[in-house]
Amino acid sequence: MKNIIILISILWIGVQAQQMLSLEDAIRIGLDKNFSIRIARNNVQIAENSRGLGTAGFLPSLDVQGNAQYIDSKQETNSPFSFGNSQTRSLNGQILLNWTVFDGFRMFVDNTRFNRLADLGEAQARNVIENSIVAILAAYFDLVQQQQLLEVARNTLEISETRLNKEKIRRDIGGASSTDFLNAQVSYNNDKASLINQELRVTVALKDLNILLGQKPDTPLVVEQEIKIPAVIKSFDELLDLALERNSILIVAEQNVQISQQDLKLAKSNFSPRVSLSSSYNYLDRTISGSSRFDGDIESKNKDGLIGLNLSWNLFNGFRHKIELQNARIDAKNEELAYQDTRNQIEGLLREVYQTFNKRLELIELEEQNVVAARQNLQLLQDRYDIGGATFLEYRDAQVNLNRAQITLIVARFQSRITRLEIERLTGNLEIN
Repeated sequence: MKNIIILISILWIGVQAQQMLSLEDAIRIGLDKNFSIRIARNNVQIAENSRGLGTAGFLPSLDVQGNAQYIDSKQETNSPFSFGNSQTRSLNGQILLNWTVFDGFRMFVDNTRFNRLADLGEAQARNVIENSIVAILAAYFDLVQQQQLLEVARNTLEISETRLNKEKIRRDIGGASSTDFLNAQVSYNNDKASLINQELRVTVALKDLNILLGQKPDTPLVVEQEIKIPAVIKSFDELLDLALERNSILIVAEQNVQISQQDLKLAKSNFSPRVSLSSSYNYLDRTISGSSRFDGDIESKNKDGLIGLNLSWNLFNGFRHKIELQNARIDAKNEELAYQDTRNQIEGLLREVYQTFNKRLELIELEEQNVVAARQNLQLLQDRYDIGGATFLEYRDAQVNLNRAQITLIVARFQSRITRLEIERLTGNLEIN
């Protein structure tokens, strides 16, 4: 019974390890473990922490200071006013308050600017997350593609092995020349080499996907067997509207424009006066003890309060504020130009990707027809070859044509799916939770 339980446990672990990794699972794991995504989220938290009135300078600053001293003094003098040898103990405490009342509306601009920076951080993080998800899905589809190509290589090798065994039998019984057998041997070796290379590509694709998922590179994964290509049901104009509204790169460019406008306002605030309120409270307790002609200890206590209104206004600093204002205006103009350039590039890229996707769908239809035709041609030549109606080279050409057609179809499907994925990224239509 104990051995049965152990066997069942081993089988259960094996089944768990071979569970299918769906696209949704890959995205979920990537969102949780991908290192770039985790760093991006931490950066968002940093930007969010900068929001608030305190960061912008609306709130006052309050400082507390204190000290305690003990002084042991040795004096030799005949002065009647000297304490002689004495010990002084003092306690001092101070509270300082500073509050900027007016700074040319700089604090209001800073508050808006920090909010814009937080929004920018979110947009930049979304861009990083989107790119990471696209990379994860592309790696997932690549692993599916490489495994499909591996299956094609195995089938091709199986056909070559069958043909090699038949040629060996025919040669041994004198029904075929050594040339046919050697040609079959070379074809088999070539197909065996292709299989070995394809096995390596599968290993590399598995490693790439695991790294993007934040897992150990050798973690075993089982992915889907086919690459499904969702149709694009929206028109180009509808996709363009989505891209102009939701594309993360364009949102980042727009946030940079708004931040540059706040920087311009900050540069203008340098020409305004500063008004601040200051207040302090000081407490001092001092005791002097000595071996003098005075009787008893001398004690003193001071309590001081201060409140003041401060005004400062820079009238001239070598035109530095003027230069900063000029540069801020240029930076704001540059950010606006960068936004327009980004918008134009996204529209052009979306148009290119949209047209490429439609053309690749047409290519898939052609390649599917080629695979059907190549498979039928191979079957016909195989029947003719078995009865001596076709040469080995003709049969091999048919086999190579089928292999090439299958590979081309698999690659075409992969490229179409990646193009479809790029449309989702450009239009901000990736599912991110």
